[in-house]
Amino acid sequence: QVQLVESGGGLVQAGGSLRLSCAASRSLIFSIGTAGWYRQAPGKQRELVADMTSGGRTNYADSVKGRFTISRDNAKNTVYLQMNSLKPEDTAVYYCSLSSSVLTVFYWGQGTQVTVSS
Repeated sequence: QVQLVESGGGLVQAGGSLRLSCAASRSLIFSIGTAGWYRQAPGKQRELVADMTSGGRTNYADSVKGRFTISRDNAKNTVYLQMNSLKPEDTAVYYCSLSSSVLTVFYWGQGTQVTVSS
């Protein structure tokens, strides 16, 4: 089992920035897995925001391209999401994820609230 602990959410004005962090409890799985961020707004389905493979390949939702940047530090078992130029429509609970097709596992963090005021 892997625990993912998120931090960095909060309230910010439109146009502002936030940085989310997610630390994994097990380094081996983190080092070989794909780490990502999803979000879920009230009344909507959870959607992928961005993810990054162990090899560094990234994938972004069209709605955040050019504004959000995902990165990871394998030495710290941590994945980050730098969010710039935030918009009210970015308001959601953001969830960290860690998955491995080799190990056929998928883990979720507990979620952190991001609220962008207009």
